[in-house]
Amino acid sequence: MASQAFFGPDGIGSRIMEDFEPYTKDKKLPGSTSLTAILSTLVPTVATAVLFLAIFVLIRDRYRRIYMPRTYIGVVPEKDRTPSASRSRFDWMHTFRVVDDKFLLQHQSIDAYLYLRFLRTIIFICFVGACLTWPILMPVNYTGDGKAKQLDRIAIGNIAKAKNGHLYAHAVIAWVFFGFIMFLVARERIWLVGLRQAWHLAKPNATRLSSRTVLFLSAPKSALDENNLHKNFSNNATRLWPVSKAEALEALVSSRNSKVEELESAELELSKNANKKRLRANRSQGNGEAPDYAGLPDVVKTSLRPTKYLTKPAGKKVDKIEWLRKQVKEKASEVEEARKSHTAPDSHINSAVFVEFTTQSAAQKAYQQLPSSKILAMNPRYIGVLPKEVIWDNLTIHPASRISQGYIANALVAATIIFWTIPITVIGAISNIEYLTDKVKFLGFINNLPAPILGLLTGLLPPFLTSLFVSYVPNIFRWIAKSSGQPTNTQAELKVQNWYYAFQFIQVFLVTSLSSAAAAVATQIAQNPAGVPEMLARQIPKASNFYLTYIILQGTASAAKNVLNYSDLFSYLFFDYFMDKTPRQKYSRYTSLKGIGWGNVYPKFTNIAIIAIAYACIAPLVLGFAAIGVFFYYLSYRHNLLFVIQTKIDTRGECYTRALQQLLTGVYVAELCLIGLFGIHKATGPLVMTAILLGVTIIYNITMNYQLSPLEKYLPADLEAADEDAEETPLLSAAEEGNVPSRVQRVGQEMRVPKQVVDPIARFFEPHIFASHKAMKTWLLDDGGTGDEVQEYSEDDVKNAYTNPAFTSKTPKVWLAKDEMGVSKIEVEENEAAGISATDQGAWLEGKKVRWDEDDFPNVPLYKVPVKY
Repeated sequence: MASQAFFGPDGIGSRIMEDFEPYTKDKKLPGSTSLTAILSTLVPTVATAVLFLAIFVLIRDRYRRIYMPRTYIGVVPEKDRTPSASRSRFDWMHTFRVVDDKFLLQHQSIDAYLYLRFLRTIIFICFVGACLTWPILMPVNYTGDGKAKQLDRIAIGNIAKAKNGHLYAHAVIAWVFFGFIMFLVARERIWLVGLRQAWHLAKPNATRLSSRTVLFLSAPKSALDENNLHKNFSNNATRLWPVSKAEALEALVSSRNSKVEELESAELELSKNANKKRLRANRSQGNGEAPDYAGLPDVVKTSLRPTKYLTKPAGKKVDKIEWLRKQVKEKASEVEEARKSHTAPDSHINSAVFVEFTTQSAAQKAYQQLPSSKILAMNPRYIGVLPKEVIWDNLTIHPASRISQGYIANALVAATIIFWTIPITVIGAISNIEYLTDKVKFLGFINNLPAPILGLLTGLLPPFLTSLFVSYVPNIFRWIAKSSGQPTNTQAELKVQNWYYAFQFIQVFLVTSLSSAAAAVATQIAQNPAGVPEMLARQIPKASNFYLTYIILQGTASAAKNVLNYSDLFSYLFFDYFMDKTPRQKYSRYTSLKGIGWGNVYPKFTNIAIIAIAYACIAPLVLGFAAIGVFFYYLSYRHNLLFVIQTKIDTRGECYTRALQQLLTGVYVAELCLIGLFGIHKATGPLVMTAILLGVTIIYNITMNYQLSPLEKYLPADLEAADEDAEETPLLSAAEEGNVPSRVQRVGQEMRVPKQVVDPIARFFEPHIFASHKAMKTWLLDDGGTGDEVQEYSEDDVKNAYTNPAFTSKTPKVWLAKDEMGVSKIEVEENEAAGISATDQGAWLEGKKVRWDEDDFPNVPLYKVPVKY
């Protein structure tokens, strides 16, 4: 391995081995296991990926609800469905090839489009990095006169002390490549500012109710009074929705709804019992007609009806359907009484209020200004909140409790990260098994295992276990975020993104890299923080083989698994065949499309990019593997977002902004590692160059955040005013229209470079022109605009938009399945006579199986055309 030459007893970095010292002069240095580990990982993972994809192609048409719901399902508006010319086995490949990613921006969500753009950005970074480092650094490393073998010869560890001059190449490449990354991150952030401004100001989005509504937490009592609306929120405020605690009412509503579902199950049981009797009668009478349910004797009817034993009075047996009808009526009555008796919020600052404004511009002004001089009052505040994403129980938390819960949540996250160090450290130790076996003598037999088995043990097993352990963390963080008082699912998801990014970076990168000497590392950080660069330089190069195999696993088998998605398939089939019995249960399962948690997926690939950047000058091979691995994942997510996933959380591009900034962590780690390595080598020139680069990076980061953060958070007032006058002013500036060339275009013209070459370069290097608000507005209007028409709202839509559903939801209509015996018809009539709305439209009993009209959603009683708030 590279570490055996660079960090060996005869090398220039001998003191790095103080914590390990596994070899003596009397022991033979084992050869590098990097190639064996990679091949041992690559073969089974590629075979698994091929198997997964073959199964996917074979079963895709049979289970279209799992693999192509966005092409046909009724809950997706027809204009937003992914085009599908036919249901032939390979038609989807044509769609996948010809449909642009921009389709997702217009017909899915801005987050869906930006996520694919983020993956493409990572691929681009890694590809450019490979093009820079492979032809320069690999030959430099290979000729470094070190003692490394196999793939480790092209890593920095193969440069011996006598070849210190070689390290200038690494310092120069660091300046070029890391400078490119900083430019690209800045360029993408500027591009995203222009896109988000154009997106928010597009008429279909600007006129939505959510764009004109601001949520104020910790609202004092006076702010909840509609008579004080203009006094508190200016003359541009038009309506408010005060929020108060409704836990008891929510419990009653939940109980009422569950009783309705129990009634549906009991009546379905009656239908099945009666139709089972009809089948027996048909068999016994040959071709004779069995009587329908209405013609059965009362004694027979009674015997078919389900019964229930009551606890009060104990042991009493009653007709289950009749009892549940009474329960539904009682619960509905209790809900209505609770609503009537519910008083307006009377706490000081424990409530919240949604306020609607006349325009998006007015809402932005209210969002940006400080609305109250009272400490903690009317803060925090949020704009663009969708009613469906509100966590109602978290809106009425006392501000002091909200602050303390936030600290507790951060402490829990920190504890989780620390706790996860134990399994991750063990996994990291397995990846460096040669060091472990030398320290723990009784494990020495592992070194005698056959090379393929040893390769699997050190290559495939560690990344597989890492992926397995890490997969549970986002759900834990999501529960912590929602339990700590986050007001919406979007805000909770953004918390998950930050926390999971920290987890990925600390556990999957740092701890795994440093785990072979975790105790020594922790002690050194505590005792000598200034020694962090040297510590990183000692430990991180040795983990490069682990990350090569980790990326192989993620980019092949895991990407193919993402497409096959067998867990969702098995889950759907299990519940459909064994658990879901009533039409309501089957409809709910069928129409609940797979979502995507941005807090899960962004940090995972942010960390892969950080790893690739950190190893760019140390082990350049990682860049190529990362580019290929993320490309396969890009294909899998592109398929799922086009055909399967329905995005349910809308951050409006904020996840992308955060992920771009988090990429710079890789630059910092890479620079610190190089400083440490150059310091160990005593290579003064490269060390000074990289130290200056680190300072430049810090200045760049501070400056870009200072300049761009306000634009990323707020909509500028001048753009909104200009947008209103758009019909009277040119849409694009002269440069944007191409009438007056930009600086890059002028240089290209002077050099007589073809326009087809110059224009893409100009768009890339001049985002302030070609990604401005006006330019992005034109880009959005191409090929269908934002994908939506201006939403019209009824008075009821607006009145109930930001009211807790516990106050507005009606008793669900009992939905039964038609049957040949006519049971459902009689039961519908009896329910209606009892004052319970019921129907058997759109569902029927087919033998023992319940069916519903999957091809005619308007005929389904539960279907409602969604209102886009």
